[in-house]
Amino acid sequence: MTFYGDKDALETKEWQDAFDSVIEHMGTERAAFILKTLYQRAIAKHVPIQRLNTPYLNTISVNEEPAMPGDPDMERRIRALIRWNALAMVLRANKVDDLGGHLATFASSATLYDVGFNHFFRANSDNFGGDMIYYQGHSAPGIYARSFLEGRLTEDHLENFRREVDGNGLSSYPHPYLMPEYWQFPTVSMGLGPIMSIYQAHIQKYLMNRGLIKEEDRKVWAYLGDGEMDEPESLGAISLAGREGLDNLIWVINCNLQRLDGPVRGNGKIIQELESIFRGAGWRVIKVIWGRHWDPLLNKDDSGALKAVMEEAVDGDYQRLQVKGGGYARENFFGKYPEAKKLVEHLSDQDIDALNRGGHDPYKVYAAYAAAMQGNGQPTVILAKTVKGYGLSHEAESINKTHQIKKLPVESLKYFRDRFNLPFSDEQLQELPFYRPAENSSELKYMKARREALGGYLPARRKESEVLSIPELSVFDAVLKGSGEKELSTTMMMVRLISALLKEKAIKDRVVPIVPDEARTFGLEGMFRQLGIYAVNGQHYTPEDNEQLMNYREAKDGHMLQEGINEAGAMSAWTALATSYSTNDLPMIPMYMYYSMFGFQRIGDLAWAAGDAQAQGFLLGATAGRTTLNGEGLQHQDGHSHILAATIPNCVAYDPCFGYELAVIVHDGLKRMYQDQERVFYYLTVMNENYEHPAMPESLDGGKSVEEGIRRGIYLLEKDEQATVQLLGSGVILREVIKASKILREEYQIHSNVWSVTSFNELARDGMACEEYNRNHPLNEEPKECWLSQQLRPYHGTVVATTDHMRMYSEQIRPYLPDNRPYATLGTDGYGRSDTREKLRSYFEVDAAHIVVATLKQLADEGEVDNRLVKDAITSFEIDVDRPIAWQPQDHAEIKPVAEYVEPTSAEEK
Repeated sequence: MTFYGDKDALETKEWQDAFDSVIEHMGTERAAFILKTLYQRAIAKHVPIQRLNTPYLNTISVNEEPAMPGDPDMERRIRALIRWNALAMVLRANKVDDLGGHLATFASSATLYDVGFNHFFRANSDNFGGDMIYYQGHSAPGIYARSFLEGRLTEDHLENFRREVDGNGLSSYPHPYLMPEYWQFPTVSMGLGPIMSIYQAHIQKYLMNRGLIKEEDRKVWAYLGDGEMDEPESLGAISLAGREGLDNLIWVINCNLQRLDGPVRGNGKIIQELESIFRGAGWRVIKVIWGRHWDPLLNKDDSGALKAVMEEAVDGDYQRLQVKGGGYARENFFGKYPEAKKLVEHLSDQDIDALNRGGHDPYKVYAAYAAAMQGNGQPTVILAKTVKGYGLSHEAESINKTHQIKKLPVESLKYFRDRFNLPFSDEQLQELPFYRPAENSSELKYMKARREALGGYLPARRKESEVLSIPELSVFDAVLKGSGEKELSTTMMMVRLISALLKEKAIKDRVVPIVPDEARTFGLEGMFRQLGIYAVNGQHYTPEDNEQLMNYREAKDGHMLQEGINEAGAMSAWTALATSYSTNDLPMIPMYMYYSMFGFQRIGDLAWAAGDAQAQGFLLGATAGRTTLNGEGLQHQDGHSHILAATIPNCVAYDPCFGYELAVIVHDGLKRMYQDQERVFYYLTVMNENYEHPAMPESLDGGKSVEEGIRRGIYLLEKDEQATVQLLGSGVILREVIKASKILREEYQIHSNVWSVTSFNELARDGMACEEYNRNHPLNEEPKECWLSQQLRPYHGTVVATTDHMRMYSEQIRPYLPDNRPYATLGTDGYGRSDTREKLRSYFEVDAAHIVVATLKQLADEGEVDNRLVKDAITSFEIDVDRPIAWQPQDHAEIKPVAEYVEPTSAEEK
């Protein structure tokens, strides 16, 4: 290694030789120790050094590169065909209809994928679980193009890229929900692929250490973009991978130096920046910067001038050099130092233009992948330098707008054809033909042989899985029978349900309690000792509470996941377990309990991705409710998570009040997800308010079972034969509704039925389904009637609904009430407040008093009572009608400072 401008090259060489001698004679451990002490001395002497970066060169030297197997020339021909079909697919989608699509990302990463498919990506087979691959979302056309050559997709499929409605289409990006036998993981939402891949590797180790799957050296590959690394989720969990030594994880970051609008780091070097970050987090970093055409020049760089130019140029320079070509590079790159310019004096401008980046050189990429496959107790990141829009044309490569290009002129197509030696005439180019060689061609034979050697075709996803044996509902008898006189929260009831499942031999190993960091808040700390907290290295210390019954116990085979203050990480771990039926043929039952406010609001994008991945499991929004979580205030009180949950089509959400409701819902979820294999997941809100829980009642509704009502969203809880009002309530506010019913009856002689609504979301979905069916089948003699209408139709009178959530939550069922029934909703719109439950419920107008007033007002509007009765009730309950409305923006009184102190002068003042 020589350094340009070194004032004493001989001394530098002596230091290098001395260090080499230490390694040779005393080993790497001694060498590392000496470096560490020298570094500490440098810091003590205030020497400015950067320890984490290596030179801007390939990590693997030429003499360390393994021989590349196979037929590189054949692979180059196949790669050209894949490039063309990917290009044609996007261009055809935009020839008539502007359906979008991306050309530049796959153009830059084709070699990165090709080497993997030909030599490294192992498919699932009878004796191997298969590697798991997170493909970069915008590269989807290239993956489809490969599958087309393999015969897995037809021309009709490619013609229907981004045309899915009529069937036989291909989704824009990797979406398992849309292509359930093809894509494994959804990745196109930037930053989610990185964090989900880390936790996938984490969960794979967890399952191995618990003995639930065998150690097979399966790898989790993730293909990412350098611009994507700016997402907080991308780098936010890399320390976990380093800390746990996840050597089953390989990241390939496509460093084409560009994001969607321009350079990732125009004034810096994204590869060097990422190297430093990953090394600091404990990853092995392999840089693939320069292709093999640079090797002779670097070998002749005796002065170090070329290496100096490489170090000093920033990414903005490299982008411009690519655009301007060889002649510009000769003067503005090599020409910076005469020694560097002399190195290329024998090369033409075209030769300089052909100096390739490492990510486009299959030999360099193969060497990096081969090294990454050799586990050394660390996760590996490969930083591969590429050109965005590589090969599209000189007018498209590396320009700032290349990501948005989805159409190309004919001249660019001719350039592409000539560059990659494609068999099309000028006339044929106009038609953008798809091209697949004959079935007996050497290209297709080679492709199939390579995939056969690696176990089969990819991408591929397992749809079906083992059916679990779900116990009868009686497994929850302790909860179904109520709490007697003991007051408990629904959170504690949920803990009892989890405990019951953990005793069931058939499924106990599959149930995984997950918390981010507040198990004690939720009453789960008893599981610390019982189950053990998973820790890949076990527990090498004695916890301070070791003598206590519920001490903090970590174990390598720990059952419980305690993921720290990291909701995004815990959700990613949940998703990995919730899709284990597909990745491992091992259905797991993850139960992730968290502060409800920090669920969908904080990790909504991950929850959406879980739905796309067809996850199954339970999300438990604990300490839920705008007024139930008293004292915490604005940032913690949740009154809208059910509205957010409703946006995810396969999320089934409930807001139960009593333990028996919770038991029925959990049991139904277990049957639907793990016995019937419905690809849905459940969201349940559970609360921290303690009260008595009754036993599950008998049906009051003419033989319709309470269980069915709980599952479908509503059932009759209290029946009054004289009822003229129907009161609906959910969650803990159901208890306020029960109080209001009693007040109406005893003080106003107004009789009401009380209905428990376990899910306004499910009622609304059922209503929409019936509405759509009836609209599309106008001649049906018997229109479908939704469950809500069936239940309420026999019982007349106005309907009043109250919840601890925003009014929008209960408003969504208004169209599905029978006979256009009058309907009023009360909810907790607005920001939360810190106070007692009693005061909060009065403030948000969801307590019994406000339910009574709302009911009286509804009756007055219908002419059933006089408005003066409403006014008297307001007075009787001492309701302040002039105070600000909870959900409106408010001007708060200024907090005035203490009056300024004035020094006393007179004896009297003193």
